Amino acid sequence: MEIQVFVRCLLLIKKFIVLVFVLVTVFVLFYRNGIALDSLGFHFENPFKSAIDVPVAYSQVDSNNNGVADPIDIVVAARQEVKQRTKYESNYYAGGYPPENEGVCTDVIWRGLLGADIYLKDLMDEDIKQNINVYPRVNGKPDPNIDFRRVPNQYVFLERFTSSLTTELIPYDIDNLIEWQPGDIVVFLDGYHHIAIVSDKRAKDGTPYVIHNNPPFAAEVKLTSMTTPIAGHYRWEY
Repeated sequence: MEIQVFVRCLLLIKKFIVLVFVLVTVFVLFYRNGIALDSLGFHFENPFKSAIDVPVAYSQVDSNNNGVADPIDIVVAARQEVKQRTKYESNYYAGGYPPENEGVCTDVIWRGLLGADIYLKDLMDEDIKQNINVYPRVNGKPDPNIDFRRVPNQYVFLERFTSSLTTELIPYDIDNLIEWQPGDIVVFLDGYHHIAIVSDKRAKDGTPYVIHNNPPFAAEVKLTSMTTPIAGHYRWEY
């Protein structure tokens, strides 16, 4: 009798473990369109979904003459954050720049732009100096060690000096999706402040991935996995 009870207990435990495994698997695969797997570098797509081809429409300007278009330079530089799994670490740094193995979402932006020889810190520091009142997180006291790394400040700069594009994202709609190109920058302000670079990788439905840094480290995830409304979508004027 005791053996039978023991066996039944083992079977119940086994069923429980299987159930937990199934639930965890479903959660990982489908929660926020697979953001958990994407963050770990495993990009899952429904094999039964059809894929669409969105035309390439990014600028072919190559300002640093390296044989690669500037928007792709930006993506490649930003993706380096993903490859090295730059740790999310929010600190204040003398000189402004954090160590290369740590940073936050805004560091993905200036590091990405640097791939096209665009020095965002210098540009923002100068504009803040000349137009201090339009930058909300400066509070009348410029601090070059941190101002360029704040999302609201980057948002203001992008509003002032880049092309503002659609914030609407429509899966399988080529006319809409063609407006989302590699190297674009996306800002989120509602709920929490966040910013990311649009990747050259797309999901089967044509929507782009974005490169960002969110705890615990930098990752490349589907833009559709972001639940916060898009506040702004920008393109550098190459």
